[in-house]
Amino acid sequence: MSEKTEKTEQRRLSVFKTYKLYVGGKFPRSESGRVYEVTDSKGEWLANAPLSSRKDARDAVVAARKAFGGWSGATAYNRGQILYRVAEMLEGRKDQFVREVADAEGLSKSKAAVQVDAAIDRWVWYAGWTDKIAQVVGGGNPVAGPFFNLSTPEPTGVVVVLAPQKSSFLGLVSVVAPVIATGNTVIVIASEKSPLPALSLGEVLATSDLPGGVVNVLSGKTAEIATPLAAHQDVNAIDLAGADDVLAKELEIAAADNLKRVVRPQAVDNADYFANPGIERLTAFLETKTVWHPTGALGASGSSY
Repeated sequence: MSEKTEKTEQRRLSVFKTYKLYVGGKFPRSESGRVYEVTDSKGEWLANAPLSSRKDARDAVVAARKAFGGWSGATAYNRGQILYRVAEMLEGRKDQFVREVADAEGLSKSKAAVQVDAAIDRWVWYAGWTDKIAQVVGGGNPVAGPFFNLSTPEPTGVVVVLAPQKSSFLGLVSVVAPVIATGNTVIVIASEKSPLPALSLGEVLATSDLPGGVVNVLSGKTAEIATPLAAHQDVNAIDLAGADDVLAKELEIAAADNLKRVVRPQAVDNADYFANPGIERLTAFLETKTVWHPTGALGASGSSY
């Protein structure tokens, strides 16, 4: 190697990553033009993350509502295929997420790798449930009379999810994947302190066959973003997983204005997210449609409620 080449290599600067929001399948900067510093567990600078505004939140709702019809109308089998594709893409970028989780949570690379592996497995787990959950929570109901009575689950609509603050990736996946597995669209408010894994997840989703707008990722001040979303008339439900007690109470009051479904926060940490998640988060944002149909040769059209 020549002396000139050696000097060129010594002068090379690292290319720092510019993190952006993920809204409607695109990567906009915050409408506000603001950013905030993200630091590691030791207080050292990692990156600048977008500081989302109320306008960004409204744009995310529009994108989620636009995507809802197509996503909820897709077959459960197709949704499962797409969720499995997300897991495939995460597997290919595992090293990046291990590094980001280690920096965010102050973990060793080996412990961070265990979390990332668990998060990938969680995607696969929920992918397998997409075409099975209807059989578990739906079915025929016994009635007294000459009728068929069938109940089937349907997605609630646009869901806002406050990502867990202390589990930057495994917790994030555990609250986002079940929402979209059942046909809802989602607006994710990333962990305020550790938003980078969530913002990187947007890059994975954009290349994994998931239609734009099904998942939208915002970063910034949790209370500043969540407050207008909780009161938004076109938001159907909100998961307060990442809210503290004070914020949760405020958001629940705001959500009551148009009778949103609210999932209250639970005191969980990373260890809890490793446990079998059950189907509670799959059913949390499902509505039950019941159809009555008369039996017999002269039966008329069925009715539903």
